[in-house]
Amino acid sequence: MPGTDEFYARDMADVLPLVEARLRTALGEPDARAAVTFLGTDRVEVLRFREGDVIRYATLGMSAQPMSDPTAMLADPVKGPRAELVLSVRGGLADTDKVLRPLAVLAASPQVEGVIVAPGASLDVGEPLWPGAPFTSVLVAEPGGLVEDLELDEPLDPVRFLPLLPMTPNEAAWKRVHGAQALQERWLTNGTDLRDPSRKSVPLD
Repeated sequence: MPGTDEFYARDMADVLPLVEARLRTALGEPDARAAVTFLGTDRVEVLRFREGDVIRYATLGMSAQPMSDPTAMLADPVKGPRAELVLSVRGGLADTDKVLRPLAVLAASPQVEGVIVAPGASLDVGEPLWPGAPFTSVLVAEPGGLVEDLELDEPLDPVRFLPLLPMTPNEAAWKRVHGAQALQERWLTNGTDLRDPSRKSVPLD
């Protein structure tokens, strides 16, 4: 039986190729990829996939380590939720490739800030997601629709691929009061195109 440190090193090396394979199976071959490294964290890559007029950006690297409870005294190097982030936008309407760094920042947040990224959460990057974007934050949606969860060998938790839905500042403020489900219902009722990189805020009256 390998020691914890040995298992941890092998775990990190083994998970990411499986994650990339799952992304390729679900989304096809990436047509571009870039890497960002933050001080004191592992490298995060962002892969770009095209499907018709839709561009999808997926992180690769966030799932190398499990997310740990920020209140825990010691982080468990093996057990804990794992995730990658997926953002879908319509191409050709904005310079959305500049979302690379904000996405990498969000993917690194569990390591940097000790947060657990889960469905229903709001993630704020504090600046437009790309030049001229009306969004500075995203809503984390439920996984499983676009990319199926990736089951890993015990005792590792599965990797979940979490869709990100851009929110305007007004929508983010409304969501804090009324909750994620209420905002998503408002989007659905109004037929909001959540992939439109320049859309206006949904009516919130």
